[in-house]
Amino acid sequence: MCGRYSITTPVEALARLFWFPERPNLAPRYNMAPTQIAPVVRESEDGRHLALLRWGLVPFWAKDAGIGARLINARAETLSEKPAFRDAFRKRRCILPADGFYEWQAAEGGKRPHLIRRRDGRPLAFAGLWESWRGGGGAEPLETFTIVTTDANETLRPIHERMPAILEEADFSLWLAATSDAARLRALLRPAGKDILEAIEVSTRVNNVRNDDAACAAPLAHTARLL
Repeated sequence: MCGRYSITTPVEALARLFWFPERPNLAPRYNMAPTQIAPVVRESEDGRHLALLRWGLVPFWAKDAGIGARLINARAETLSEKPAFRDAFRKRRCILPADGFYEWQAAEGGKRPHLIRRRDGRPLAFAGLWESWRGGGGAEPLETFTIVTTDANETLRPIHERMPAILEEADFSLWLAATSDAARLRALLRPAGKDILEAIEVSTRVNNVRNDDAACAAPLAHTARLL
């Protein structure tokens, strides 16, 4: 699964990569956690746009928004089957910009957190789904998202069995397009190539959602010196 990630790339750089016109003042996030607000790229009739949505998908038919805390990830293999995701998979796909994501490796003495990022330092693009949910009492619609996951690649497999489905730039247009060709879309949701990513062990500082600074993403030896 993917339960934490970072997004610190300046908005100007993200706009050049994802082709959106908005320039919000995005604060660097080193420890993005479920139920928090995150930037999302999606397509509309007049092009791509950046929006701020809550992490944890709430299906349009849900009776309670609390279900979102349990739907932070969606397995690529079952998107067309699961009631929580199949409608969004057909109609409401999005991209989550990120610098890296965290996974925990089981080890004697406790799980060891690792930051997984691109070797070339470029941003990542997670495949995602989004939904709009209306509660009772005339409240404003709540817009939420989930991150699509797939099998881990060779780099990540020693740490965790799953990883976010990472889109290459050439795949952005198809993933965001108004198409319901499930076979073509599923073909994009493959493990990242073995030479694209690297895994860096970091300190357990990232375990606490209240910690959201550069020390969360620093290599373990460097973090020890900072602390």
